[in-house]
Amino acid sequence: MSSFDSLMQGFAVALQPMTLMYGFLGCLVGTLVGVLPGIGPALTIALLLPLTFKVPATAIFVLFAGIYYGAMYGGSTTSILLNTPGESATIVTSLEGNKMARRGRAGPALATAAIGSFVAGTIGTIALTFFAPWVVDAALAFGPAEYFSLMMLALVTVSAVLGSSALRGLISLVAGLLFGLIGIDLQTGQPRFTFGQPEFLDGIEVTIVAVGLFAIGEALYLAWQGKENKKTEVLAVSGSLWLSKEDFARSWKAWIRGSLLGFPIGAMPAGGAELPTLLSYFAEKKLSKKPEEFGHGAIEGVAGPEAANNASAAGVLMPLLTLGIPTSATAAIILSAFESYGIQVGPTLFAQQSGLVWTLIASLYIGNVILLVLNLPLVGLWVKLLKIPPQWLYAGIVVISVAGVYGSSNSVFDVGLLFFFGFLGFGMRRFDFPAAPMIIGLILGPMAEQSMRQALTISQGNWSTFFTRPISGTLMAVAIALLVIPNVLRFIRSRKAAA
Repeated sequence: MSSFDSLMQGFAVALQPMTLMYGFLGCLVGTLVGVLPGIGPALTIALLLPLTFKVPATAIFVLFAGIYYGAMYGGSTTSILLNTPGESATIVTSLEGNKMARRGRAGPALATAAIGSFVAGTIGTIALTFFAPWVVDAALAFGPAEYFSLMMLALVTVSAVLGSSALRGLISLVAGLLFGLIGIDLQTGQPRFTFGQPEFLDGIEVTIVAVGLFAIGEALYLAWQGKENKKTEVLAVSGSLWLSKEDFARSWKAWIRGSLLGFPIGAMPAGGAELPTLLSYFAEKKLSKKPEEFGHGAIEGVAGPEAANNASAAGVLMPLLTLGIPTSATAAIILSAFESYGIQVGPTLFAQQSGLVWTLIASLYIGNVILLVLNLPLVGLWVKLLKIPPQWLYAGIVVISVAGVYGSSNSVFDVGLLFFFGFLGFGMRRFDFPAAPMIIGLILGPMAEQSMRQALTISQGNWSTFFTRPISGTLMAVAIALLVIPNVLRFIRSRKAAA
């Protein structure tokens, strides 16, 4: 069956009233999450992970995808009106967007951000539709050795880019790998690191770790910071929310260029949204016919980065769905949701869960339309939501977290475990250790161990199998290069500086 036929079947499911309702709800919640500074889609999806015990898989992934896309849309509102990015990927948007708002042009800034997000999200989803099957076909040649090497590459690249320090990222990753060892060894049936606690025999539930690190940890960090004394001004939206002919003429090329930058970089194992938004901003500054406006409210400086931001969101889903590699904190939480349903993410996902995958992709097209309709008319509502006191917001998050975890397992032990990881998350946030590598290590560690032991069983204990098989050897060489080359370059620069 062709990709187009599969997509049409996905639309048939995605347009059913119940699935459509979950998509709309996800877009609404995601936009709200993007608007409120510091919340983020990763925390929100982690908070909703207990729903995986009650809600069908198709509905929950349509909901999560809506939240993810919606957060990318909504983050521009705070960047423009508050000069406080709701997401790290919208930091660049605030450079010109807030300047436009202060000049009384908040409407065109919000409009070019929303339309650019729609254009880029659609282009990115089209690319995901037609390129993902090619990636899957190539990945089907993978055996246990190739999977192990691929996971080594994922662990190296992801830990290096999530956080300001590669060392802290690796420490967080190793901690996740150690937590992943807890439970029954699938090869021998022996318990490992359970400390006599029967609750540990099935391992640590990823849901509990994710909610603890992202939700409870963030709430504790806010409480530790204390009440913010500085009052930040929320700019009012006045005038037309539509673009003039000149605004449109200056924006549409930036939307296209941002999309072409965002998707491929977002799809890379070490991609993300921050890099393409920066590249887009500098590209627009170089190509603009009015470069003197940059720094004072140039509309291209909003249009390009916002397009790159949303195209990269579709790009992030490419390695997640085709190879099982999460390249962002949000993707790591979505991967844990797949784990909750017992769904193996990777090259076989398109064959074993074809209906789910194509419904998810179809829902992205629909979600883009929903988000365009939601964003402009509801700007006034989002502005009012910016004034919710943070302490009220996070108190509610703690209550929902505890209720969700206890409701899913009826276990006080799990609630205690939730607060253990909450305090751990607070410490990591306090000392700038990224939490996402720990989640990734917890998920990918057991999978990597299984692949390694299967490969060694097939090769009769010959470790060279990871380097002599062409695909596996190439992936392992790339992983080693990513570890070695930055250190070599740093050494060379230090020697030059000393000379």
